[in-house]
Formats: sequence, C-alpha cells, structure tokens
Amino acid sequence: MSIYLRARRSVVLAIVGAIVLSAAASAFAFDIGSLLNNKPKEPDKFALIGADNLASLMANPNSHVNIYDANGWGLRSSAGVIPGAHLLSSDDKYDVATTLPPDKSAKLVFYCADPQCTASHEAARRAIAAGYTDVSVMSDGIQGWVAAGKPVEHPKLQESKNS
Repeated sequence: MSIYLRARRSVVLAIVGAIVLSAAASAFAFDIGSLLNNKPKEPDKFALIGADNLASLMANPNSHVNIYDANGWGLRSSAGVIPGAHLLSSDDKYDVATTLPPDKSAKLVFYCADPQCTASHEAARRAIAAGYTDVSVMSDGIQGWVAAGKPVEHPKLQESKNS
C-alpha cells in the first residue's frame, strides 16, 4: 500500500472516529453533567394513573378531583377536553396561585396529549413545588381517554383563554 493510500486511510479513520466520539459525547452529555454536579435526578413525586382510574374518580362524588388540561388550543379543538377540566394557559407558566385550589391537600390530576407527552408532568411538578400533596398525572392523555371511549367536551377559544 502506498504512503498516499495509508495517509488517506488514516485521515478517513480519524474523521470517522471523531464523528463517533462526538455523537457519543452528545448522547451522554446530560448524564455526564449530572454526574459532575453530583445531583442525581429526583424521582417525580406524583402518581401515574390511567384513563379508567380517572373516570372512576370522576364518578365518585366524594373524590373531589380537580382535573387540569395541559394541552394547547390546537389539540383541545381537535381532540376535545375531559368534561370539567380546567384549561391551563401553559404547562410551565400557569399561575399556580390563581389556577389551583387554595387547599394544598386537594386532589389534582393533570393530563396532556398521550403517554409520550410530558407537559402534564411539568404542570404536576409545578403544583408539587407549590406545596400540593395529592398530585397525579393521567398518563394516557386525551388521546388515551378518547380511545377508551370516554366523553369529551369541545371548549370555545375564549374559555381556554380565561382559564
């Protein structure tokens, strides 16, 4: 093999190696960062429930469940919302003091689109950070709720802006 071919091969291998190392570093950047800070991620302090569990809570007049929709207007208008749900202005910026009940032990359930959506998780974390103690996320989301044959309402635009 000529010197030219060996040099070219070395350059190609070096480039491929750099790409692989760069991709691996990007994939592990978050984990490395948390290790360097010695701050392991705290587990979420909310419960995960399914659509059937939420429907049972809603059917029980003694549960006094407060339901919060963390979806955007687009999904609300197409998929609907769970009857009686309060429509959050956003998952991460809603006004906790005016949106959630004053009783910190009130039963709160948040939901968003589907099991891959985490807007409801963020909204629930904000409630917990504000001192609420009975917080759940309906992990099926509105799409799982609809797939389970549960009823929905279709709110008007002005209703979602006022919640």
